[in-house]
Amino acid sequence: MAKLRRARAYRSMERPYTRVSKFKKKSYIRMTPTRKVTRFDMGELKQYGYTLDLVPKASIQIRQESIESARQTSLKWLEKNLAKGEFHFKIRKYPYHILRENPLASGAGADRVSTGMARPFGKPIGVALQIDEGDRFFTVDVNEDGINAARKALKRAAKKMPCSFAIQQNKN
Repeated sequence: MAKLRRARAYRSMERPYTRVSKFKKKSYIRMTPTRKVTRFDMGELKQYGYTLDLVPKASIQIRQESIESARQTSLKWLEKNLAKGEFHFKIRKYPYHILRENPLASGAGADRVSTGMARPFGKPIGVALQIDEGDRFFTVDVNEDGINAARKALKRAAKKMPCSFAIQQNKN
């Protein structure tokens, strides 16, 4: 498996032309990469006393690998420190933005193999999420005795992301 490029290569908010048509010849993107984030609602859905939200401090684009890593680490912390059925964890945004990369050959004879920038549209390599400043990203619903565990879980999730986040607490 190829190594992923650094997050800073994809974190700027840009919206390139990515036409996907039901007619294959008119479509620029021939396929969509598989989604790594498959679960968006975890825990038990019921009425809780408090809601904690993870909110970005800047508009940014986040790759699906970061989202899945943050989801796993925060969910593991919640399951370890809270009893079953004492929290509801939700991812509020869906990664839909297709990332492309133009592969360039390097080494001996690369000038005969590579097209360079002749056809630079690129092949789909991943999926990302575009999120604006102040949007709710992760939400954890807990009762009063689980606030500290939920706050710690969201802090752990924020460390997996390429920008800084704030945690907002609301009473239901």
